[in-house]
Amino acid sequence: MTFLEHLEDLRKRIFYSFLALLVGFVPGWIFSKDLYHILARPVTQYLPEGTKLAFTTLTAPFMLYIKVAVLASVFLASPFIFLQVWYFVAPGLYRKERKYVIPFVLMTTFFFSLGALFGYFIVFPWACRFFLAMGEGFQPVIAVDQYFGFALKILLGIALVFELPTLVFFLAKMGVLTARWMIRNFKYAVLLVFVVAAVITPTPDVVTQSIVAVPMLALYGLSILIAMAVGRGRDRKRDPDTTPAG
Repeated sequence: MTFLEHLEDLRKRIFYSFLALLVGFVPGWIFSKDLYHILARPVTQYLPEGTKLAFTTLTAPFMLYIKVAVLASVFLASPFIFLQVWYFVAPGLYRKERKYVIPFVLMTTFFFSLGALFGYFIVFPWACRFFLAMGEGFQPVIAVDQYFGFALKILLGIALVFELPTLVFFLAKMGVLTARWMIRNFKYAVLLVFVVAAVITPTPDVVTQSIVAVPMLALYGLSILIAMAVGRGRDRKRDPDTTPAG
């Protein structure tokens, strides 16, 4: 494919992904109020009974439900979007590598959803409890638009970070990355992990950052094992078969 053909293909993949988001937006909008209550649960469970989130502009609730519907559509359409990503990079792969389309879609969707669940059930409630504890003695008035931006950063940020094993798997398949290189640069990976954790987590305390960093280091360790397994499989295919003597 020429450069212009790649641009045309990129435009087509973006357009298809946008259509998938529109399709996912419909159920997201229908259930937006229910989804909002689910997203608000990590903070409302720590608020005094009867306290609700507030809005400071007339259009804030309407815009909030639109954003909730868009977020829902991202997760609903994620398998199709990841499929479009695969179709875009597939022309640069060998024929034997293109057969991994189903594992790619399954792995990216699984780790994307797993990261969001980890952020929602672990990181998000901890961060909400930390900030509310800091404001103890004051009357909390939390704006819904600010809260949603806070939630969006955590959920999508951690969901994207959890794609590391999938990325390593396919980079190792293409021979770009090796387990030996990852082990040799482990100390730099630790530093980078804590930097990313500090960016994702909205609290400055080390405990909350460690809650994010430790699973990320575990993912890095899993990625090393994945790269090691891929490398061994590639070496076996490269070496000629030998038969034992005798």
